[in-house]
Amino acid sequence: MGIKENITTKYMRQKHIFADLLNYYIYGGRQAIDPDSLQELDTREAEALYGGKDGDGQPAQRTGDVMGALVAMTDGRAAYLLLAVETQPDIYDVMLAENMIYDAFQYTGPVSGAVASHRCSGDCRGADGDGCLSGFMKQGRILPVVTLVVYFSAREWDGPMSLHEMFGEQDARVLALVPDYKINLVAPASIKDSDFEKFHTSLKEVLSFIKYSQDADRLLEAVETGEGFRHLGRAEVEVLNACAGANLEMEKDKEAIDVCDVFENLTEKWVIEEKRSLPVG
Repeated sequence: MGIKENITTKYMRQKHIFADLLNYYIYGGRQAIDPDSLQELDTREAEALYGGKDGDGQPAQRTGDVMGALVAMTDGRAAYLLLAVETQPDIYDVMLAENMIYDAFQYTGPVSGAVASHRCSGDCRGADGDGCLSGFMKQGRILPVVTLVVYFSAREWDGPMSLHEMFGEQDARVLALVPDYKINLVAPASIKDSDFEKFHTSLKEVLSFIKYSQDADRLLEAVETGEGFRHLGRAEVEVLNACAGANLEMEKDKEAIDVCDVFENLTEKWVIEEKRSLPVG
């Protein structure tokens, strides 16, 4: 992983931040997922939760090492995968196809693992009818997988959002027979101003800062009116410095800063740098 990926992944791995993002995207801000209910899964060998009662451990599923910026957690009701992405335009087009492959693998792993586990335990013997068809019990269940992509950039996402978009011109009758896989994307540029109130953690400040980082006036307004900017933590500052070029300075013995105190000098620096970048004449 790169430096930015390390920073954003470390930030999103915090359970209260992870849950806040899920609650925003899935439940519109309602606090349906309790951070304390989340258990982190090994992203290289995420474990499914169902199998034979006496089987050899739990069936495992591998996500692959390619998704280095992946954070995976479960609350026992679903498995949640979160991929942090920063400004790398060359990855946009292939990400959708890769995400689809990884999502599918999250299901094939538990199914094949459950089959092996049931066969090992022998608890499918004597099941009614097709109760143990192919080794997977009819009453067997796997967890749904929800994958979110967080785009830590002020730019609009210009990559494909669905598999059908990647096909180009196609016969509608053909497309009707091809399932359309879609990316679940959280991009600051696409978040409505009013929707930032649906966040209940520092994600509100982080994502709003990134969204307005290219507009000094809007950013100044957000910082001055946002109570969370009065005590922004070190993890948040690191994300903003890495992904938004904020250049916020924090003393080593401090764990939080008041962005308003440093913002005046910061905006002056940005204005000077912007003027220097303008063409002469």
